[in-house]
This record gives sequence, structure tokens and C-alpha cells, in this order.
Amino acid sequence: MTDRNPRAMSDNIKSLSFEDALSELEKIVRGLEGGQLKLEDAITAYERGATLRQHCEAKLSEAEARVQAIVQRSDGTLNMKPMD
Repeated sequence: MTDRNPRAMSDNIKSLSFEDALSELEKIVRGLEGGQLKLEDAITAYERGATLRQHCEAKLSEAEARVQAIVQRSDGTLNMKPMD
């Protein structure tokens, strides 16, 4: 965890897929639970983890909106609803 610039950290995270962000978040959680990190490293990891969590939640919300935009008609065909 060498990059302490919050903006750079956020920009880096924005480029991650949901799966990559979740994988990194899981590694951070395991590291924090292990209790072997120095205090400053633990704080940096926690900050990155919080940003990763927000990123994952945003990606899930986007996916949910896309799924909800698909409506099945009574004849079985799919219709796309415009997203707001």
C-alpha cells in the first residue's frame, strides 16, 4: 500500500472490474483480520478497502439497473425499458 494519494487511489479503483475489485477487497480483509500489519499499513489498507467496497456497490447497482431494464412480455419476448 504505497500510494497515499486518495485521488490516485480512487482513479486506479475506477478502472477495476467488479470481480477484480472484490478479489482485492477480500485480500485486504484477510490481511486486516490477520492482525500482522503495521498500524500505518492497516490504516492505508482500510482506506483502500472502503473505496473498493464503494466501487463494488456502485458496480452492483449498475448491474441491477440493467437487469431491471429488461422486461419480459407476456408472449415471452424481451423488451428493453429505457434507463433513466
